[in-house]
Amino acid sequence: MGLYTETHIRADLDRLWAHTQDPVLHRRWYLLVAELHHLPSAPGEPRPFRFTARLPPFLTLCGTGVSAGEKERPDGTRASALCFSSTHPLGLIAEGSGYWRYVPDDRGVRFLTGYDYRPRGGALGATADRLLVRPLFDWATAWSFDRLRLWLERGITPERALCNWLAEIAVRLLLLTACLGGLRLERLTRLFGSFAAAMAYLCPVLLLAAVCLALFKSPLACTPAARRCLRAPATRIRAPRLLRTLQQRREAPA
Repeated sequence: MGLYTETHIRADLDRLWAHTQDPVLHRRWYLLVAELHHLPSAPGEPRPFRFTARLPPFLTLCGTGVSAGEKERPDGTRASALCFSSTHPLGLIAEGSGYWRYVPDDRGVRFLTGYDYRPRGGALGATADRLLVRPLFDWATAWSFDRLRLWLERGITPERALCNWLAEIAVRLLLLTACLGGLRLERLTRLFGSFAAAMAYLCPVLLLAAVCLALFKSPLACTPAARRCLRAPATRIRAPRLLRTLQQRREAPA
């Protein structure tokens, strides 16, 4: 698959399954999903759905798709898969597919996804996808996975996690602004008298340290961060057979 995200969540498998399969819970933690509604389907058949996806800051995508899940597998893992498409002429994505895997271990559950899509718009659309859309999808998925982890492990609701993230971003920006303002105060070092030369040397060093702190310090433990997730598989990962079944159904003539 084109994009990959993996995290480890110290939570019960059934609880993780519920938070990722229930549309109401799903859209609370997954940044890319604004609306998700399952449509009626026959028992045992893939479930059709209608969705509205959002891509920060201003892009949206509406479409339909089908999904299916395997809650009982011989190896104790679980999997779900989906195929989706959008016919909106202004939509950036024509169609795509992906899967989620749930791999329990003695410390919790490895939760991972792989997905890919076909952009529309010819060469221009492909360029926009490579430079903007795909990196944003990659970041938003990883950020959302860590947001889900905080919810299940620490009880930090998705709404609170978003507030924590925005507050931390604001503090970092304020620190950067203060540092940039501090560069204009070199003349104040004269107030230190005989220590003016030492302060003239020390102030830029302190400002540089503050800038590095604002830009590179690890996020707080209560703040979701995409960097905590794997963005490439450590070992070779195969898509579940369930995904291939859905893709074959989509490609079969009506």
